Amino acid sequence: MSLPPSQPPRIWVVDDDRTVRFVLAQALRDAGHVVGAFEGPREALAALDDGETPDLVFTDVRMPGVDGLAFLDALKQRRPELPVVVMSAYTDVASTAGAFRGGAQEFLSKPFDLDEAVALVGRMLPAPAEAGAGTDAPKTVGDELVGEAPAMRELFRAIGRLAQAPLNVLVTGETGTGKELVARALHRESPRARKPFVALNTAAIPAELLESELFGHEAGAFTGAARRHVGRFEQADAGTLFLDEIGDMPASLQTRLLRVLAEGEFFRVGGRELIRVDVRVVAATHQDLEAKVREGGFRADLLHRLDVVRLRLPPLRERKADIPALAARFLAQAAKELGTPAKRLQPAALERLQRHDWPGNVRELENLCWRLAALAPAETVTVRDLSGALRVETAASAGQWQRELADDVRAALTRGEPGLHARLREAFDQVLLETALEHTRGHRQQAAEALGLGRNTLTRKLGAGRRRRKPAETP
Repeated sequence: MSLPPSQPPRIWVVDDDRTVRFVLAQALRDAGHVVGAFEGPREALAALDDGETPDLVFTDVRMPGVDGLAFLDALKQRRPELPVVVMSAYTDVASTAGAFRGGAQEFLSKPFDLDEAVALVGRMLPAPAEAGAGTDAPKTVGDELVGEAPAMRELFRAIGRLAQAPLNVLVTGETGTGKELVARALHRESPRARKPFVALNTAAIPAELLESELFGHEAGAFTGAARRHVGRFEQADAGTLFLDEIGDMPASLQTRLLRVLAEGEFFRVGGRELIRVDVRVVAATHQDLEAKVREGGFRADLLHRLDVVRLRLPPLRERKADIPALAARFLAQAAKELGTPAKRLQPAALERLQRHDWPGNVRELENLCWRLAALAPAETVTVRDLSGALRVETAASAGQWQRELADDVRAALTRGEPGLHARLREAFDQVLLETALEHTRGHRQQAAEALGLGRNTLTRKLGAGRRRRKPAETP
């Protein structure tokens, strides 16, 4: 089967199980395919009759209404050459034989391995690279999550399970990991998908304006309020409201937010009309909200309302296997926006990216790729191009560890922890020394020279640290 030279294969997934549909579609997108997902044969046949043209279809066997075998028959009547993979948890002879009699090319028994399903597409259709898309084509399009690492695949499964349920979700993860993309995925896969998705970074709005931004205000409610303003909750009615950096919300507004979550109603600032809304809230934070509750900076009852389900987005240093796909995607996006040829990473340059710790996470990688797209002199990015850009990025993200240290100090002071200076100084020394030794592959003299210490000083500090840790390490 031949495809247009620059068009990746378009795959359809038809399954009434939302989790299976979402996870399989995500795996296929990660492999470079364009994916359409349908909850039943009627929707897929309607799309086909409207002129949409898939290159391959995955379909379940047992679905409400039109079952998979009847759907297979209808597909073959319209597109006899269309390859179809039939999926079923019921691996009886009748189902299998019926699928092949109906014209299916392959049969997948549920539960199946996602890698197996993706490999099956590769055997049945030309790979995106063979079709001319290039091995550096982005793994997904739009604002979708990218990831093949185990932690990301587990996250995709959780999104698939949660999408149907109208539960509030708390997304945790470091700054720059892509928490808003998780919120958008939850919205896109939910029954609210055709309704508004509204996002608000609560840390980016001055405290005195945040109440109006959330709940709206009436004309004349305060100086400068010339007309009525509809807040984010009303804008998101019947849809999803994403509240980023929820840990920074002022205490005075936490009470109002709690009431809305509990009752689904509120008054605009300066208003007397009770506003009722149906909004699913997805909140996100990079902070330890439990610690903030203990310190009195966040309401425990609000945390319980928000944290019905918690999803953790891993930092990039925990999913370095995803760096090639992410870098290819960002380089392609930047080239498209800048109107320049897409850059490709030299293998040595890609290996250098995978050694970097990425304190700024996916956002740092994206910014780096944009700089490379604009400034690298050739279409192939070398280690020399990359090292300069990485130094800039590291400088741009400087200060993150100091901020985290300040948070740790504040929390320890609140707890009344004694000996704080000694503990932090010892921890800093150990991180510094052990990282230097890792860099020099255990060569103490080289590590000491790199740090500007004497070899005996380095050895003494290492020994002191190990002696202090020994009682805690002994069962």
